[in-house]
Amino acid sequence: MWLLIALYGGAVGIAIGFGVGYVARKKIAVNQIGTAEAQAEKILKEAEAERQKFIIEGQEKALKLIEESKREDENRRQELRVIKAKLEKGEQDYQQRMTELQKRQDELFQKNEKLEVAKTEIVKTREEQLHKLEQIAGLTMEEAKDVVLKNAENIMSESFASRMHKLARTHYDELENKARNMLSLIIQRVAASHCVDTTTTNVVLPNDEMKGRIIGKEGRNIKALELLTGTEIIVDDTPESIMISGFSPIRRQVAKLALERLIEDGRIHPTKIEDAVDFAKKNLAKDIKKAGEDALYELGIPLTAFDPKLIQILGRLKYRTSYGQSVLRHSIEVAQIATLLAQELGADVAICKRGGVLHDIGKAVDHDVQGAHPEIGYTIMKKFNLPEEICYQSIGHHEDDPKTLEAIIVKAADAISGARPGARKATYEHYIQRLEELEKTAASFPGVEKAYAIQAGREVRVFVEPKAVDDFAAYRLAKDIAMKIEGELTYPGEIKVNVIRETRVIEYAR
Repeated sequence: MWLLIALYGGAVGIAIGFGVGYVARKKIAVNQIGTAEAQAEKILKEAEAERQKFIIEGQEKALKLIEESKREDENRRQELRVIKAKLEKGEQDYQQRMTELQKRQDELFQKNEKLEVAKTEIVKTREEQLHKLEQIAGLTMEEAKDVVLKNAENIMSESFASRMHKLARTHYDELENKARNMLSLIIQRVAASHCVDTTTTNVVLPNDEMKGRIIGKEGRNIKALELLTGTEIIVDDTPESIMISGFSPIRRQVAKLALERLIEDGRIHPTKIEDAVDFAKKNLAKDIKKAGEDALYELGIPLTAFDPKLIQILGRLKYRTSYGQSVLRHSIEVAQIATLLAQELGADVAICKRGGVLHDIGKAVDHDVQGAHPEIGYTIMKKFNLPEEICYQSIGHHEDDPKTLEAIIVKAADAISGARPGARKATYEHYIQRLEELEKTAASFPGVEKAYAIQAGREVRVFVEPKAVDDFAAYRLAKDIAMKIEGELTYPGEIKVNVIRETRVIEYAR
């Protein structure tokens, strides 16, 4: 019984505990829900306040932007109104000027028409006057002109010849003294070599047995060498020596270097010949480039002034000769002499120096390119974008009357370098042929009795018949002979033409 009562009491207590816990929990949950709703309402109110604040700020910024846009728009409109006013004013001015120009053009047309009419009247009047004069004189205008000129020539020939001779002698002596002083000073300052540089084509052999090894079995070695170098190898009876023949000096030098390497190596067969030729070409290319650079260093010209390919072409002149003179050495001398002359005469030193060293650049490739070396050199320098003043030196030093002072200086320097003692040489046959051509050219003019070339072809003396050539005609004859020599003959330096006219009267006393 008590056990049941106890169990029932315990169950009732548990039920009451559950009820009390449920009520307490529900109350706590209600309180929590109320608090969350309050917080949510508070957050909503704050968000609404922020939203209102942002809306107000946005409206204020929008109003400011609208006002700024209005101001900018007004400013642009104002600028447009100003520009429009300027354009309208410019258009009015343009129209006014066009009207004035049209008016002036009309006036000029009217004046031109009047001038044409006046010109026609003048020509007509002149023709009428000439016709009347011809009728009065009984001679045409050309006949009267010939008569007047002939009479004037007959009257003034002796006097004019005397005056001309006196003036020429006075100015010639003065200019010659100045030129001698200037050139003597310049020549003293230029230390030029007096030995003649020649390109040898002979190769020295250690013994005659080497000739057979160079020829090879059935001539295969010499054929391979000739094919690779473009030259002709001449093996004759000359002891311990063979000769290389070829039109191009560069090819001859390649063949010479290749032969020297083969002789030094001792093994000569087609494969070794190919290797030797390749080696010779590479070494020659390096030597050519170095020769061009050394020339610029000697003249004080920076290497950056010219394209490397142009320097390479300049170096090729080391293996080009003219009358036995190295063209590269000649070009350096011309540049040095032209520089000193330019300093004395007040010309452009840079143009004279660079034009002088490049004036014969066409000779570096004239064996491979068709045409004369002045035109070839001009084309080469133009290709490398050099100034016209420098390019013109290639053509100017062969013209009778160069256009610029610098070209005249380079031409004079070229003549000095080629004509100085020891600079050039010629064979005996060429020397005799040049003298004969010189005498033949001078004797081809009417009135010439005899002509002699003297001073190694530097002067030609022309004896004329005194009855056929008077003093005045002697001056013209000297100029005509000089011009014909310049146009038809090739020679280094200059040639003096000396025309001699004398009358000898002989009588015998018996």
